[in-house]
Amino acid sequence: MRTWEPMRQRIHAQLERQTSRGVAQWNADIAKAEPPDQDALRAWLTEHDVTGYPQMLLVWETFGYPDFLAAGSDELIGNQYADRQHLRPIFDAVIAAVSGFDGIEVQARKTYVALLSPRRTFGIVKASTKTRIDVGLRLSNPAPHGRLLPAKSLGNDTITVRVGLEKPDDLDAEAIGWFERAYEENL
Repeated sequence: MRTWEPMRQRIHAQLERQTSRGVAQWNADIAKAEPPDQDALRAWLTEHDVTGYPQMLLVWETFGYPDFLAAGSDELIGNQYADRQHLRPIFDAVIAAVSGFDGIEVQARKTYVALLSPRRTFGIVKASTKTRIDVGLRLSNPAPHGRLLPAKSLGNDTITVRVGLEKPDDLDAEAIGWFERAYEENL
């Protein structure tokens, strides 16, 4: 499972590229400025041309990182299935099915698990209800039909369709074929 550390390191590097100053230097200046809250710090950083992910990182450095960034993947996934343990075997089967795709990475997030090809996210796995896991997929020109349904509120707009899984038998050759297609389209 991929952790959040590589992302944090990329944002550190982005901050240095954009401002020619590292996190430690910014943290020292922020301490001198003594912003009373996150909104004040964001405004101060914007005045100093620090926006986007670097701004988010410095806010976290100052006011604390969210729990989900400090949590390990086992803890994040455990929390997602704490009140729906009967769905966990389905989740585990999905991860086992996609783990054979070349170069795939799996990243646990707070409310879902992202499936990443070497290029970008091609799918997500989410316990959407107490009785169903949805595997949202990034497919171009999908024509939802049968088990392939529109993904109205899964992830972001790049996740276009979903396959619902309510029992282990739902993870069949058809479902895995959709996962493979999404992976291949996003290489």
